[in-house]
Amino acid sequence: MDVRDAAEAPSMSEKKGVREGVEESAGDPRLVLLLNAVLSTWFAWTVVWGADLLNLLEYSLTNVATLALILFALTYVVVLR
Repeated sequence: MDVRDAAEAPSMSEKKGVREGVEESAGDPRLVLLLNAVLSTWFAWTVVWGADLLNLLEYSLTNVATLALILFALTYVVVLR
């Protein structure tokens, strides 16, 4: 390693970890909304399916969609507080 390599190499104080990289990343909010919608729908489907097995709730598209919208809105509000 010569003098040029040492001058170009970042020092320990300049190196950033994963946490700093994630905190500085702006990201694409559309991706976050898409993941929220997909995961909320999947979780709602699972809950309604389980509730139907226990005879607590009828398994229907309306019930899944309603719960998915509630979960989506709840997570959206909690994340953006």
